[in-house]
Amino acid sequence: MPALSRRQRGGEAGEPLRSHRSIVLLKTCQISSPSEDLRLKTDNLVSMRYFKLTIAYDGTDFHGWQIQANKPTIQGEIVGVLRRLTQENVVLHAAGRTDAGVHALGQVGSFRTQSHLSAQEFQRALNALLPPAIRIAGAEEVGPDFNARWSARGKIYRYRLYRGKVVPPMVWRYVLHYPFPLDEDAMRDAAARFVGTHDFASFAASTGSEEDDKERSTEREIYSAELVRIADNEELVFTVRGRSFLRYMVRKMVGTLLDVGRGKLMPADIDRLYELRDRSKSGPTVPSQGLVMVEVQHEEAWHL
Repeated sequence: MPALSRRQRGGEAGEPLRSHRSIVLLKTCQISSPSEDLRLKTDNLVSMRYFKLTIAYDGTDFHGWQIQANKPTIQGEIVGVLRRLTQENVVLHAAGRTDAGVHALGQVGSFRTQSHLSAQEFQRALNALLPPAIRIAGAEEVGPDFNARWSARGKIYRYRLYRGKVVPPMVWRYVLHYPFPLDEDAMRDAAARFVGTHDFASFAASTGSEEDDKERSTEREIYSAELVRIADNEELVFTVRGRSFLRYMVRKMVGTLLDVGRGKLMPADIDRLYELRDRSKSGPTVPSQGLVMVEVQHEEAWHL
């Protein structure tokens, strides 16, 4: 009989489960006489546990979310600490992989472990050991069906444009400075046209493969999109909420809004861009530092 692979045997704590059953380690069963009932000794019972992390970070000094060899990343920093705490090969899944320089207030990660640490103990330990630019804003134990990415029902992103003449030192890492004239009313009109289900191929980065670009689905649903001046009237903030987003999609949307504000495009051109499916016709991809993942929305049913 051929040997089973690691995945077939159940795998390590960090690998996805194929079943929702907990893994239980049982001591040897003993039957002292035929008349005695079978006695299962479960002194060493260890159940798989599942956790959700809400993560905030300043992405300036990191090469994005995803682990990369010899480069500092958000996922790499958190996974390194989790493996120290659990002594397991923990795998951390995210609701979305942010690019280099992108920030987060409410990124969500999920992992599974056999550790006995509580959610609060994980939060305290992670915040004690992680660099100050990464904070665990919340931690909770969840059910086995929860996955940070696949369980998400919506994401909110925000992009900040600083319109004043001089950018204050405390915000320069989090805004795009654009003090030049813009038709903001036309930009608001254009932003409203993002709402609904559309083909966002013109607003997405290439996969690097022409064949893959043709095969992938670029249809996305946007629940809301608005462009507003904040209280001090120095910032123009674009906030968008949707089910999911393509890579660079929000940054291309903002670049297109800037082209509308500069008069290079009209608000009605947004509908034409959906039909063209040509990213060279939309606005530029704006720099990453103005973008923040504000929130990932999940159903309450995932709470224990």
